[in-house]
Amino acid sequence: MPLDEQALFNKKPQTRSGKYQCPKCQRTGSYNVQWVLHSKKSKLPPGASRDDREKFDKLRDYLVRLDDHVTCTTCGKKFEIPSQHSMMFAEQFSGLPNEEELEREIAEAAGESEPLPERKPALPARFTRKSSGWK
Repeated sequence: MPLDEQALFNKKPQTRSGKYQCPKCQRTGSYNVQWVLHSKKSKLPPGASRDDREKFDKLRDYLVRLDDHVTCTTCGKKFEIPSQHSMMFAEQFSGLPNEEELEREIAEAAGESEPLPERKPALPARFTRKSSGWK
């Protein structure tokens, strides 16, 4: 009898953020979505056949999405998360830079220096001098 999935994987719930666009108001927002990480056990359980060993060698860690809907933070409407992202391999997440690092690397590659904070122009003297009161 072949081994079932529970004998081969450890399950751990996780919350990950993802960017999705609301179909109603067309605004993109970051939402927390619940996932379950299925990680391969370190060794094969006892009583496994040769076929089970071959399958166990080919197994990879993967994530399964639990949430199907999220609520838009702008308009408050509930919308469905695209179904093509309901299962992902864990390898797809490893090694990906976060957005801030990615923007910094793009700016360095383009030859741009660190962006300076935006300075507001100085106010004219008529707005900054002391008032002499009503005349």
